[in-house]
Formats: sequence, C-alpha cells, structure tokens
Amino acid sequence: MEAEIKVMVSAEFNGFRLDKFLAEQEELDLSRSFIQKLIAEGRVNVNGINKKASYKVKGGEIITVVIPPPHKLTVTPEKIPLDIIYEDEDLVVVNKKAGMVVHPAEGNWEGTLVNALLYHCQNLSGIGGVLRPGIVHRLDKDTSGLLVVAKNDLAHQSLAEQIKTKRAIREYWAIVHGLLKNKKGLIDLPIGRDPRDRQKMAVVSHGKPAQTEYFVLEEFKKGFTLVKAKLLTGRTHQIRVHFSYLGHPVLGDPKYGAKSNPFGLKRQMLHALKLSFTHPRSGELLDFTAPLPEDFQEVLEKLRIN
Repeated sequence: MEAEIKVMVSAEFNGFRLDKFLAEQEELDLSRSFIQKLIAEGRVNVNGINKKASYKVKGGEIITVVIPPPHKLTVTPEKIPLDIIYEDEDLVVVNKKAGMVVHPAEGNWEGTLVNALLYHCQNLSGIGGVLRPGIVHRLDKDTSGLLVVAKNDLAHQSLAEQIKTKRAIREYWAIVHGLLKNKKGLIDLPIGRDPRDRQKMAVVSHGKPAQTEYFVLEEFKKGFTLVKAKLLTGRTHQIRVHFSYLGHPVLGDPKYGAKSNPFGLKRQMLHALKLSFTHPRSGELLDFTAPLPEDFQEVLEKLRIN
C-alpha cells in the first residue's frame, strides 16, 4: 500500500527549496534524490497543488508526500547469538554488542539484530515495516547496550508512546574528551541533517527539538570525563552530536569525534546502560541494566592510572 505523509512547514524553513526541506525531515528519512523523483512523479503537493523541486516553501504550508509501496523485500532469519536480558510474549530486551547494525539497509542486508531476532523469536510487530519489524528505537552500529523490541503491535504502540512522552527512561554512559565546565546540565539544542554532509547530523537552527540531560560521574587527569546522559528526546546520533557541539566529543567517535584516538579504539565509548519502561500489557514497571562491555572497562582502567 502507498503511504501518505503530511508535513507542516514551520517558520524557520521559510524560503527553503521544496526538495531540500523534505530531505531535512527525519520522519520521512528520504534522500534528496528520491524526493526529487517523487516530485517529478507528481507524488508531492503543497496545499493540494503539485510544485517543482525548486519551489520555495512558506511557513504554514501543508506538504503531502505519497510514498509508493516498497519493492518486495525479505529479511532472512540468521542464527546469530544474542544477549537476551528479558523476554515474554510481548517484548524482548537485548543487550546489543558494538558492531551490530540494528536493522537491514543498503550495505547491511545480513548480520543485523533483526536477522538474529527473526531466527530467535519469529514473530515481531509489523509497524516498523518489512525491514524494521519490532524495532521501536535504535542504537547506532557501534553503540552497545540495551534496546527493547516489540513482538506485536500492541506492545510497539505502547513502547513508542512511552518514548515519545518521556515516560521511558534511557540512560547512557559515555567517555568524552575534556573536562566539562558544569557537573550537570541540560543540553537543549535542535538537531537536523548537516547541510554540508547528509550522512551526518548537526545542531542547526531549523532542526527538531533535542534534549540531553547529563551528569559528570568521574573526571580523569588525562583530560577525559565519564558522563551519564539521559535522552529526553530521540534524535539520530543525539548524544554524539550534542557533546561534539559543546567541544567534548565522545571518545573514539569516527564521525563526530576528535582526530586523535589515543587508545586505538574501533568504536565510540557510548553504552546504553539502563532502560526503564512500563510493560504494555501488565502495567508493571520494568527496569534493566546492562554492565559496561569489556572494551569500555579497559579504557576506564587506563584512564584511572595516574
């Protein structure tokens, strides 16, 4: 079936090209070239009227995008070991290892968390589509830690709503460069596509609201800090982008981090340590903790040596 998505143009996007504006919208998650194709096919209208890709949008306009049904794709179940923290008829909580992609996409059709889950439990919610069954929220490939997956649509809708309304608690630990001026704080900076590199996110004035609460846990003489970060919103790469913008990028981050890599790390030191939410069916409060992985602990031990 075709999917119809409506987007309202907020004032800060006034004057943007139609194709560029739509490419900035995270809920669409479409490339600019694909959007241009949709526009050329007459699948995009502004207040009910088809416009060219070069049309300059105005605040308050309603843009409708009709996305054709995807090509039939199948995801192959694969026998891949998983660290299952909790499982019942409605959901699975997984401690994802660093290096594992969450769901299939261009360049990563095999070896993903979804491939492993389909082998393990077979039934997953269908809201996320063919390539993202059961996926309520994501972790970056090289971020380790806790992630909840829905087995049915009831669970998916409930969990997604809890994340949206901030009732679900997601706590991360990260090692960042430098010593932070304040021991705790709220980073409240909008995040959107980096206008210079669509493969990256950035703090931009026209981005979506993004809030990260942080607390300093430990400071090291070598010029690094262990922080606890709580996501109050869930933008792509949010923690990595926010701390990089403040001048304290996550240690080992190849995309937003410092050029120097003093520990020869192969991934960013970011771990989803805690996850709390209300069970969609029973109403019970569930609280999970995933211990720091070995590589993270090794870096901490090196930093603690005077």
